[in-house]
Amino acid sequence: MSDTRITLNAGGRTITLIGTAHVSRESIEEVRRSIEEENPDMVCVELDQARYDSMSGGAWEKLDVAKVFREGKGFLLMANLVLAGFQRRLGDELGVKPGEEMKTALEIAEKLGIPRALCDREVQITLRRAWSRCGFWDKTKLLASLFSSAFTTEKLDEEEIENLKKRGELDGMMNELAAYLPAVKETLIDERDRYLAAKIWAAGGLRSLAVVGAGHMAGITARIKEIANGGAEVSVEGLNRVPSPNLFSRITPWFIPLLIAALIAWSAYKLGAASSLSTLLRWVLWNGSLAALGTVLALGHPLSVLVSFVGAPIATVNPFIGVGLFSGFTEAALRKPRVEDAESITEDITSLKGVYRNRITRALLVFLLSSIGGVAGNIASIPGIIGDLLK
Repeated sequence: MSDTRITLNAGGRTITLIGTAHVSRESIEEVRRSIEEENPDMVCVELDQARYDSMSGGAWEKLDVAKVFREGKGFLLMANLVLAGFQRRLGDELGVKPGEEMKTALEIAEKLGIPRALCDREVQITLRRAWSRCGFWDKTKLLASLFSSAFTTEKLDEEEIENLKKRGELDGMMNELAAYLPAVKETLIDERDRYLAAKIWAAGGLRSLAVVGAGHMAGITARIKEIANGGAEVSVEGLNRVPSPNLFSRITPWFIPLLIAALIAWSAYKLGAASSLSTLLRWVLWNGSLAALGTVLALGHPLSVLVSFVGAPIATVNPFIGVGLFSGFTEAALRKPRVEDAESITEDITSLKGVYRNRITRALLVFLLSSIGGVAGNIASIPGIIGDLLK
């Protein structure tokens, strides 16, 4: 058994898994060779319909940035874009488009008349499930990690890319991810292992071949064995649902607003109305100023900066609407995204200069940095307020 190929004999069926690195020339050739030589009766790939459609181009032209902000999906889109940009940059370095091995598998299967199946979960469901498990700081940590990967100047050569398909290298990466953001690792890797295994099994075929990322090989193998032995369900209904926030998640956003309100009330009771107004002003200045500073760092429109300053205290009072909704929406309205922004977005996201040049990513950057600034302003104001009360 090689690092990139596993053949399972389960339930009277033979399932071959080909593990790939998504920007690897060797992976493309191995996929092509395996399908042509083995001529399986089913080919499965680690793609969902939306990602498959995006490979043909035109998907970003339909993006409505204002709608993204209204629906509270700014963080999701930013994470999706940065991850796509990271893969695009690696692919450009090696002359290989991300996911080309999946596309090759589908093309060869079609050419040979072999049935095909898209077996991955919709990327939006995966991201929303991961997002629902993350608090604000976990979301920020994830985006910071993605940004640092996307804009790093370190180059990876083909040998290093191929090493990513080796079990030892992947185990180390998964352990790091699990330690850094365990909820994200559970959703992006473990859940998708189960999902992919179930869909590959349900696709049928006595001799099927599945092309998947190398990081999923061990998990899919274990799950298929469980399914074949009757120890696991084939249904993926539960993995397609976005869980409702638990009680703790619903209460947490109110903690800082209630704490600040309590401190202002205490200031009024202990020091009088004038002091409470001073305390309120201190909080407004910290909260609004740092949100505005975030927008300035994103090179937002002057009116977006003003909206950030005014909107941050309002967003704190009602934590279900973040300041990023106000500032990002304003930026997108004042600097309306152009067709060329949509056409070049996956290329622009690979560099900091491109992020600032592209109006879509600029609006997202305004959304992100003003949100971080608003939260930082709330936290920064609390020690000063408490200090005044203890004098």
